[in-house]
Amino acid sequence: MSGLYYEQFEVGHVFTHAITRTVTEMDNTLFSTLTMNPQPLHLDAEFAAKTEFGQRLVNSLFTLGLVIGLTVSDTTLGTTIANLGMSDVRFPHPVFHGDTIRVETKVISTRASKSRNDAGIIEFEHKGINQRGEIVCLCIRTAFMKRLPVNP
Repeated sequence: MSGLYYEQFEVGHVFTHAITRTVTEMDNTLFSTLTMNPQPLHLDAEFAAKTEFGQRLVNSLFTLGLVIGLTVSDTTLGTTIANLGMSDVRFPHPVFHGDTIRVETKVISTRASKSRNDAGIIEFEHKGINQRGEIVCLCIRTAFMKRLPVNP
């Protein structure tokens, strides 16, 4: 298990995640159709060619999921209890087929759970960045995290 426990997070720490991912046409098509999103901006090359972008855009919910997913191995793998929420989700630049996404995560707050002695709450700021250095996704994620096990 490579995830960190609540006590191992420090406010202000920035993770520069090593794992990156190139987004493919299949990612976008499959995600859009699986989620019942028929938006031609994601699926129809002819339609999208006539927009200001000149090409299909990657579904923003796929982008959000990818950005969070790229952080898991360094932060929460096996140590998260649940995601409590995501806020301030923004997509300053679009993602296109062939873009490679990397992520930086900043720990913005920590607090012990008031209801559970074995848990704490971590607030992360995730920043997805493409190969051109453009920020493509920003979000605040609140995670309910396990505390370090107590040795009897």
